[in-house]
Amino acid sequence: MSSILITTPTFGRFSAEPGNVLAEAGDVIHPHDTHPMSPGELLERVPRADALIVGMDTIDTDVLDAGTRLRVIAKHGVGVDTIDVAAARQRGIRVVSAPGSNARAVAELAFGLMLAAARKLTTAHTAVLDARWPKPFGPELAGKTLGILGFGRIGRLLAGYAGAFGMRVLAHDPHLDAEEIAAHGAHPVGFTECLSEAEFVSLHLPGGSDERPLLDRAALESMQRGAVLVNTARGGLVDGNALAELLRRGQLGGAGLDAFALEPPSVQDPLLNAPNVVLSPHIGACSHEANHNMGMTVAADVVRVLSGREPDNEVPQPPAR
Repeated sequence: MSSILITTPTFGRFSAEPGNVLAEAGDVIHPHDTHPMSPGELLERVPRADALIVGMDTIDTDVLDAGTRLRVIAKHGVGVDTIDVAAARQRGIRVVSAPGSNARAVAELAFGLMLAAARKLTTAHTAVLDARWPKPFGPELAGKTLGILGFGRIGRLLAGYAGAFGMRVLAHDPHLDAEEIAAHGAHPVGFTECLSEAEFVSLHLPGGSDERPLLDRAALESMQRGAVLVNTARGGLVDGNALAELLRRGQLGGAGLDAFALEPPSVQDPLLNAPNVVLSPHIGACSHEANHNMGMTVAADVVRVLSGREPDNEVPQPPAR
């Protein structure tokens, strides 16, 4: 019988259905439901696994070489930048994910972070806890411009929410043509224009661990004075040191961050003490509904692969470098 190893503590947290689907295909091993599996434990356990369901774990060549029985790796989510997909393919291991399963959850969180940063909710919340009663002012969203970098499922949902609040929406996506962007309710623009014309900018692009930040110091400085940045994608997309400095200088007006270059961030991370930041611990996908959808999607594909069938949501072969 096949052995299915689950490293992420959130798999099946709010529904027994995903686990029941897997149980029909083999023995399900889910050691921890409160914390991720350590890299050392993963290396110890993976040699006995035929299938692996992971969260933000690093699946590199060391893990792949140790997993001599592996037939499929499933990302309990969407982004696979922590998985060496090309190396897995070379070893005949299928890699699957759950596209679209958490899009609404992430889009709603992004919009919530944007509202919270605009109205300085963390500043107000902390003040009340400290027995102070200030009146921090912030802008209304109606009539403002939102720039969306990355216009897939999440970006399009966010555009809809922004439109309902009376915002003008710009979008840039290097993989889409202007007609497709316009068809989904946004004005297609270039990268530079998206940053310079928007009072709010939200990131919805994949990250690359070995690339320089997309929003480096120069890009951040090109944003409007007082602009708010929201990042629910990957922390490596943003130069965190530069962002913190620009927030302290008042060049930027606020930030809502659900992703960090190092997770969890170190206590020395300058963003932890920057003014008007709303921080959350990478919880974009943490809705009850998204958790159920992700679990069911990857469980079904794991069963398909283990039974000799083709998966529905295989991750494409990455481009050659």
